[in-house]
Formats: sequence, structure tokens, C-alpha cells
Amino acid sequence: MTDLVNIAVIGSGYWGPNLIRNIAGLPNAALHTVCDLNPKALTQNAQRYPGTRTTPDYAAVLADPDVHAVVLATPAHLHAEMARAAIESGKHVMVEKPLSLRADDAQALVALAAAKNVRLMVGHVFIYNPAVVMLRKLVQQDDLGKMLYVYSARLNLGIVRDDLNAMWNLAPHDFSIINYVLDSAPVRVSARGFRLLGRKLEDVAFVTLEYPGGVVAHVHVSWLDPGKVRRMTFVGDQKMVVYDDVSQDERIRIYDRGVMPDKLPDAYGEFRMITRGGDVQIPRLDTTEPLRAECAHFVESIRNGSMPLTSGQDGYRVVQMLEAAQQSMNADGAPVDLA
Repeated sequence: MTDLVNIAVIGSGYWGPNLIRNIAGLPNAALHTVCDLNPKALTQNAQRYPGTRTTPDYAAVLADPDVHAVVLATPAHLHAEMARAAIESGKHVMVEKPLSLRADDAQALVALAAAKNVRLMVGHVFIYNPAVVMLRKLVQQDDLGKMLYVYSARLNLGIVRDDLNAMWNLAPHDFSIINYVLDSAPVRVSARGFRLLGRKLEDVAFVTLEYPGGVVAHVHVSWLDPGKVRRMTFVGDQKMVVYDDVSQDERIRIYDRGVMPDKLPDAYGEFRMITRGGDVQIPRLDTTEPLRAECAHFVESIRNGSMPLTSGQDGYRVVQMLEAAQQSMNADGAPVDLA
């Protein structure tokens, strides 16, 4: 494809305006249509982006041959149905996380996209964050030594959702990051969730992910916390890295520290474990907006026919993890094996 990729953004609520803004600014794409049920939102977008079509009719968008791709920023329970309709119409699709609320639906979307030869991409935006890209590089190049465990905390006071619990809302970010950095998927999941606000949805969740090779990841998500926390710690036997997405200028800190056996045995002939201290590095990172990079990657995958970095298959794995974690929560933390 050599011409502009015409994109329709479906949904102009919480996250939609950010997608619209970035797509409108891409050199190889055109913001063709904004679709929303809210007339006020359509009027605002028509004024802000002259020349862009607006409509409340999703079926009309899918029937328009000039629309090459759609980006879905709609409620999560509509993702599977709306993505399926778009793929069947021959449109390339980017879906905000999670790809669906059921793993079998996500898997069906992957198969359908392959059969229709269209790109299916999931909005795991943190994979396009320069700090996360560096994390993966450090781990994959064995700069940290043998990976031991990962700890992640994604906390804030609100926004309290009424359609998804805290885990389904927040943990897809952490799950996708950990899978990407470790270049692996977990083999077992266990989770505990708590409904502290007296509702039917869990407000706090603690998830443990067991990866091949003995690597363990612990994910804590909550919308009942006094401060905004977006921190991940990757611990190897040689070095450790802290990724703090809230920090303005120290998002990555590399600690040359670890635990190692003493060279000399103790009185009983056994080796003791001693800590080793070292320098702290704060590398300089690219300042590209991750969402801009994500949208540009979607366009390029359409233009050159390549598999997106955050493909439908990656989205399926994350939904599978969420589904297993929910199953574990419903069973008081009993572990669930993943195929």
C-alpha cells in the first residue's frame, strides 16, 4: 500500500480523543471518520478536525470502502463483537485492551484475521514505551544475569469502573509488559481479589504469575490507594532494574547489586549468601510519545503487511491470563495452569 491509510476511530470517550489526536498527526495515515453515539462528541471532533467525517452509525463505517482500518476505543464488553464485524468487513483493526472478555473469543478473532488477511492489533501501549523497550533489551541481553522475579504495582485512587474490576482494568498493562520483557508467557496463575467497596467487582487484586525457568512475577493492582504508583522491579542475580513510569526523569534505574555466595565457607563448611552493592545508572531515554509510536506501528503493519508487535495473539495471551486469574480469584486463590 502506497497511499494514505484511512482510519476510522470508534469511540470518543475517555481514551478515544488521544487516539484521534495521534492518528490525525501521522504522515502516512488520514483520520477519515470518527464514530460515536454522542452527538456533542461528534460536533466537537468535526470542529477540531476539519474534513473528518463523523457518524453515529458503525455499520456505515464498515460499509465504506474508503475506510481501510478501524480503531476501537469502545467499552470492553463490545470489543469482540465489534472487532469481529470489522474483520469480516475486510478492515484492519486495532482494539484497545483487553482484546475481549473471553479467551475463546480472542482466539477466534486471531483465526478470523488470519483467514481474512487483515492486521489485528491490540492497544498494549506500554510495549511502545522507550523505558519498556530498554527493559526488554536489558533482560534479553542477560545484563541482569539470570532472572529471578518481577514485582509490579499499579495503584491509584480511582477511576473506579463499574464495567470491569481492578484486575481486568489495570493488569493487562502489567501482563503485557512482563510477557514482552521476558519474551515468554506464564505456565501458572494464582490470584486473590477483594471487594472492599461492597460492590460485585474486585477493587484490589494480587496476582502471581509463574514463568518457565522458575521466574515468578507478582502483580498488585488497586484503585484504592492514596497515590499514583506505576512501578515495576525486575530482579536478576547480577543486577536489578526499577521502572517508574510516574517519574519524569528517572524512569529507569539500573542497580548493580545482587546476592552471591561468600567465597569462603563458614565454620560448618557451608557457603553463606552475602549482598553485593554497586553503582546506580539512570540511562537517557527517547521522548517519543508511546501512543504515537503505537499508532504509527499500526499504520506501518498495514502498509507492509507485517505482523504487529502487539498482535492479536499477544492480546489473546493476556486475556487468557486474565481469565485464569479471575478463575483463581473465584476459587480463593487456587492456582490455575495455562496451556
